[in-house]
Amino acid sequence: MISDVREAKQREIKEALKQLDSLTKMTGLPIYPEPKTGNPLWSDVRELDLRYQIPVKRIYKFFEKMTEGKVMATKCPKCGQVFFPPQDDCPSCRISNLDWVEIQGEGEVITYTVISVKPPSFSHYSDYVVGIASFKGTSVTAWIDGPKDKLRVGAKVRLEVERREEEGYITYKLVLV
Repeated sequence: MISDVREAKQREIKEALKQLDSLTKMTGLPIYPEPKTGNPLWSDVRELDLRYQIPVKRIYKFFEKMTEGKVMATKCPKCGQVFFPPQDDCPSCRISNLDWVEIQGEGEVITYTVISVKPPSFSHYSDYVVGIASFKGTSVTAWIDGPKDKLRVGAKVRLEVERREEEGYITYKLVLV
């Protein structure tokens, strides 16, 4: 499924680059109008196709627990600081092997933004909302789902794990309550 999305995006990108090349030849500048606003955009002629890998052995439990529907953070047993996304080292106490704690209950939206100009990998989605919520002082950044009329700073949210079918992987989101 993700390969279908990727192939469709590659075709769109290839077509857009072809049009940009034509426009650049006509005007002498790699500048084109942004489709929604018409504002001029510079398009670099260099291309970058990036897929990175990150070692996750020390925080693998985070991903394991998401398959069980839980969102986990790590907590320093010495100073009590909670880390999300989880990390296995406390920079203040300089110790490793932190404790695991589940982020539960309701959080509160601290800030949010509506994403209308999307990266190519999410361009197949309608406009979506990304926000930061506080769960007892631990900040979580994620997509926010729920009725737009309930969305405001201070709104209550809970964490929910879901399989994002378009990409074929499990992730978490904030859901307005």
